Amino acid sequence: MDVQAGLLDKLFAAGHLVETGVQGLYGRSGVFEDVIARFDALITRLGGFQDAEVLRFPPAMPRAWFERSGYLKSFPNLAGTVHAFCGNDHDHAALLECLSAGEDWTGQQQATDIVLTPAACYPLYPVIARRGPLPAEGVLFDLQSYCFRREPSMEPTRQQLFRMREYVRAGTPEQVQDFREQWMDLGQKLIGTIGLPFTVDVANDPFFGRAGRMMKATQREQALKFELLVPVNSEASPTACLSFNYHQDHFGKTWGIETATGDVAHTACVGFGLERVALALFRHHGLDVTVWPDPVREALWGAA
Repeated sequence: MDVQAGLLDKLFAAGHLVETGVQGLYGRSGVFEDVIARFDALITRLGGFQDAEVLRFPPAMPRAWFERSGYLKSFPNLAGTVHAFCGNDHDHAALLECLSAGEDWTGQQQATDIVLTPAACYPLYPVIARRGPLPAEGVLFDLQSYCFRREPSMEPTRQQLFRMREYVRAGTPEQVQDFREQWMDLGQKLIGTIGLPFTVDVANDPFFGRAGRMMKATQREQALKFELLVPVNSEASPTACLSFNYHQDHFGKTWGIETATGDVAHTACVGFGLERVALALFRHHGLDVTVWPDPVREALWGAA
């Protein structure tokens, strides 16, 4: 049995994850959810000095925004759309016949004006743009959302529906790069506080296709993305639990976001994979949270 399957089986046996029959789609126990809530609160405490504007979007976004974002150019294989029945009574009867016969019943399903959110920050940029030019000090947002990426896997850290917490900064290049550097330090402090081993390394997004290979190389060469990596599935292939991303002016140009001086705004974000951090905690501290090391329990649950 490989390492990731072994960990997944242990999580199922302990009841922390609930199997559904679909890879990467799991129920979560109350204990698992409590660990996520405690870690999420720890992020809030650490980032409270920023006075970020809190926004919470649903795990879906307008299809028009999604198409304009450029996501399909880079990650068409990960996208998820929302379809709905658009037939009449006759079509409904045919659907029920197919369902009864165990045949494909989706023929009358059509794409709606909603898609599943691929990253917590994607619904934010058009909202920033609608507000007009940024103030001189730029803007900072605190986001959290369920996200969808179509990549079924036996790795417990690679789920199809998962939660992402983000801080997103928009402003001048200097403002957003300073933000990212600050959070690269704070992120390491955060993960050290909960007793997890980690490394930080330059990384790239999983761009699709031949053009994607060039984009991966460019992203690495310009050091636009760093990841904080924790061994979860294996020591040899650690898992990205935090990411620190400098988008340059990509979203500024896409959405027409301007600085106070009329220049194209730059953006950056720090992302926290909430399920991934919870899984890392169970992997390194054990399946029984009551016997986790005292410093870790104090960081998450407070002093006894």
